[in-house]
Parts: sequence; structure tokens; C-alpha cells
Amino acid sequence: MHTAPKNLVLPIIALLISATLWGAIWYPYRWLSEMGVSGLMSSFITYGIALILGLPFYFKHLRTVSHAKWLWLAIVISSGWTNTAYVLAVIDGEVMRVALLFYLAPLWTVLFARLFLGERLHDMGYIVIGLSFTGALVMLWQADGRLPLPANLAEWMGLSAGMSFALTNVLAKKSSTISIQAKSIGIWIGGVLVSLPLILWQGQGFHAWATYTPVVWGVLVVVALSMVGVTLCIQYGLMHVAANRAIVILVFELIISAITAYWLAHESLTAQEWVGAAMIMVASLFSGQLEQKEPT
Repeated sequence: MHTAPKNLVLPIIALLISATLWGAIWYPYRWLSEMGVSGLMSSFITYGIALILGLPFYFKHLRTVSHAKWLWLAIVISSGWTNTAYVLAVIDGEVMRVALLFYLAPLWTVLFARLFLGERLHDMGYIVIGLSFTGALVMLWQADGRLPLPANLAEWMGLSAGMSFALTNVLAKKSSTISIQAKSIGIWIGGVLVSLPLILWQGQGFHAWATYTPVVWGVLVVVALSMVGVTLCIQYGLMHVAANRAIVILVFELIISAITAYWLAHESLTAQEWVGAAMIMVASLFSGQLEQKEPT
């Protein structure tokens, strides 16, 4: 167990940086897509660069995987799908709707925790489920009577990314013997392994790399460094900030997504969608109360 520092300013700043980067990361990925770098290829390259940068420093921590190899592999796959699906979703979908569908993760976290960790539902768990589900219904409600479901493939991808994100968090909690560094390597490997077979299946050739301009490669490197920064910042923050306070800070990502989507893509939510969004955000805030305080 890590002891919280007396000064929480740096951990809180780290979480805010993580939320800001993740809330705005859609824009460079969308720009790369416009420059001819598909979402799958940009995901493969950026997480590959992150892996190359981080592996020399974290490699020795892989020994903590030895007693939980299959669990670590599950984290690799679930986190890989989380990141790949989210990238594809924000490239083709409306940023805020995708982000909100992703932030249904607390709903899935409660259910996965019951399934894999045997955690019983308490009153707060039912509140999180009720608010998340109702918020999604309100946001997706169709006036013509159609089922309130995601409107396109991008939104389905955003929803699935939130589900796999919740599964990753539950598996990470279950794998207490695996170090944070080994889990970080797993996240970067996952981003590479999940996107690679999809690239090959779609017949995208790696020869296209030769056509990328120096500016495109520069953006890919910057995004990769951002991914490393997100991973390290959120780890540092969660080590020192209580979960119920951290979730409040991380919801800042939705604010960044809303601002950047409005200014950079001229996207905005309707009044109905804002009502559903408010319910989903409140559910996310309540989800922080599900964590039991550790003894000091």
C-alpha cells in the first residue's frame, strides 16, 4: 500500500493532465485520419512507439506476471480493445456522444465486479446502475419510436470501449500481484496486438508508411508520448488520491471533450442529450463511492 503524500497538489495535477490529454486526444487522431493514416494504423503506430519507449524502463517488472499469466493476457486484450475501439469511435462519431457512451463504464464495472470479484451490490451500486442506464436511454431516445440504441458503428464502438475499459479495471483489481508497471506494458502491447490483425484483415499495407510526411510522423510521435504521459499520470495520481476523489477529477475529461468538440469540430449536444449526459456524469461521480477505504 502506498502512503498518500501530505501535499496532494502534484497527484491532482497528474490526474487533471491525464483527463485533459484523453479528452482532447480525438483531434490528432481525426487529423491523422484526414491525412491518410487510418485509425487502426495510427493506433498501431502510437502504441507501438509507446511500447518501445516504455519497455526498457519497465521490462524488469514483467516478472510479477509469472503467477498470473492468463489474467495479465486478459488485461492486454481488454485494454487493447478499449484503446483501439475508442480511437476508431472518435474518428468517425460525434465526440461527446462517444465519450458519454464510453462513460457508461461505471455501469459495467458494477456488473463485472459482481461476476468476477463476487462483490455484492449495495444501495450505491443500484444508484449507479439506475442513473447510468436512465441517462443512456434519455440521451439515445428516438422521437419516432425507434429503440434507444447507438445510432451508428462509431457509437457502438464507443459503448464497447467503455465495457472493455470496465472489464480492464476489474481485472486489474483482481490481479493485485501484478505490478502497475507490468500492467502498463500490457496496455501498450494490447494497443499493438489488437489493431494488428484488424489491419491485416482489412488489407492495409505497411508500405504506406513511406508516404507519410515528416509532419504526420511528428504528430504520431507526439500522440505516442501523450499516451505514455496519460498512463504515467493516471498511475501516479491513483497511487496517492482516494478513488472517490479521483473519479471526480477524471470526469473532467468529459468537459474537455465537450469544449474541444465544440470549438474544433463544431459539435454540440441537444437539450435532451445534455439531460442524459448529466445523469451519466452523476453516475460516474457516485461510482467513486463504491470503493472501500483502505485501512491506514
